[in-house]
Amino acid sequence: MSVRLRSTVLVPAALASTLFLGACATQGKPPVADLAVARSSVSQAEAAGAAQLAPVEFLNARNKLASAEAAMRDERYNDARVFTDEAAADADVAERKARAMKATNAAMELQRSNAVLGNEIDRNTTPR
Repeated sequence: MSVRLRSTVLVPAALASTLFLGACATQGKPPVADLAVARSSVSQAEAAGAAQLAPVEFLNARNKLASAEAAMRDERYNDARVFTDEAAADADVAERKARAMKATNAAMELQRSNAVLGNEIDRNTTPR
């Protein structure tokens, strides 16, 4: 094989195979624990009422969890790791927003109840 043929055929082939093997090797281990954390976070957000009270954030979390699961099936572990982190973060935001809205609604209800009680007290203590 001539020197010229080696440099035009073998060098690019060696480079391509090195890049391919390097890409496969950098995927690392499957982020099984991260996926479990993301699933748990989404479940907690759902239990907190995020689907109704923080629907945008909750939908983002569910979509990213689905993307993480798809990446795991395709053995794209780096992508799966990123998606699981994002899903867990979005689920946490959705859960906190839902809990905050529930607390705000409860506080407003207490204010209304206190106003009603105040009116009743005023009505019963007004001289006739």
